[in-house]
Amino acid sequence: MPRGRAARRGRCGRCGRRALLAAAAWTAGWVLAAALLLRAHPGALSERCSDAKSRRILDALCRDYRGGWLTGALCEDLCVAGRLLYQRCLYYERGKKVLQAQWRGRPVVLKSKREAFSSFPPLGLLEEEAGPGGQGISEADLLLLVAGEVKNALGLELSGSSMGPLWPARRGPGWRRQLDSAWSLLQQEEYVYLSLLQDLSHHVLPVLGSCGHFYAVEYLAPGSPHHAALFPLDDSGPRGGQARATSRIALSFLDMVSHFDNDFSHRLHLCDIKPENFAIRSDFTVVAIDVDMAFFEPKMREILEQNCTRDEDCNFFDCFSRCDLRANKCGAQRVNSNLQVVCDKIFRPWFSSTLRSPVISTQLELQLQQAVQECVDAGGSAWRVAPHVFWKLQWLLQAILRELQEAEK
Repeated sequence: MPRGRAARRGRCGRCGRRALLAAAAWTAGWVLAAALLLRAHPGALSERCSDAKSRRILDALCRDYRGGWLTGALCEDLCVAGRLLYQRCLYYERGKKVLQAQWRGRPVVLKSKREAFSSFPPLGLLEEEAGPGGQGISEADLLLLVAGEVKNALGLELSGSSMGPLWPARRGPGWRRQLDSAWSLLQQEEYVYLSLLQDLSHHVLPVLGSCGHFYAVEYLAPGSPHHAALFPLDDSGPRGGQARATSRIALSFLDMVSHFDNDFSHRLHLCDIKPENFAIRSDFTVVAIDVDMAFFEPKMREILEQNCTRDEDCNFFDCFSRCDLRANKCGAQRVNSNLQVVCDKIFRPWFSSTLRSPVISTQLELQLQQAVQECVDAGGSAWRVAPHVFWKLQWLLQAILRELQEAEK
């Protein structure tokens, strides 16, 4: 090929990549605008959960698998071997489909942000460069594409070595199916979060596998505001069973808050804290089972920094900012904290009344109630007060467990 034509082709390739990343950024802006709209109208895109429709969705997934359009480690078990069996529809929400299944005797949840594999935008301009089979895309181009998508979704700059869980490593037979399937998963923020965090945190669910645009995680019974204790608890032992379980779960919530605040390169903000988004393991470990509304600090700042005329305009679910009335702009810094919202939505329902255990001193229960209220009332000084309140809550909960342990002797 003449050098001039090669140079033009190289420049066109770079233009295509820049255009693709620009288009991805534009799309991310509209996604954010849609999320803010749904904050005001949460039921706008609700849909009735149906077993019949859920089965049709999985049948279509398997047709695409047998047709050679998609792949994944779970496809054979779901579509051929019958080892991944649909059980029931859990919920549909804003296009997201969440289904319960049984995988080799183990309860799992199948999730996808969209119903159909074809509804995910394809690789676009890079696809044109690649030609049939996808072999024309260089490894550098693929990593650039993945890095751009992760930055748009999470606001994070990742190195190539950090993206291993997100992208197929080897070319070969079926490479294009792997590429398209991985790309559909990469456009789902929750999948990206879980994949990146699964080896770093015991407070999130690991991804067990995928088939096309659906991915599987462990099924854990979620909490519910209609449950007396928010989470299903067993009264273990003759005295103080529920008080012991509640205190241990509360300590695990504190551990999760500290972990998300301090153990990553950026603070991880939880903007939708409610019982339904958490589950409790048998060892009382708290697990975030829905992280659609979790954001690392860079993305959180981007979301909060919106136009405003009052402070209420700067509230994004459970993550609050304040309105600068001179500039009519929300501050990029969140003014409340994960701890404050956990205290308000989880601890206050638990500890606003007694723990119903005769072996816990009234004075200790009163101190715990006061500490929870202090946490809730931290207001705009949440980040300054949080360490003091955190240690007070932890000490009081540990003191309750010591009293319960002494009563058993």
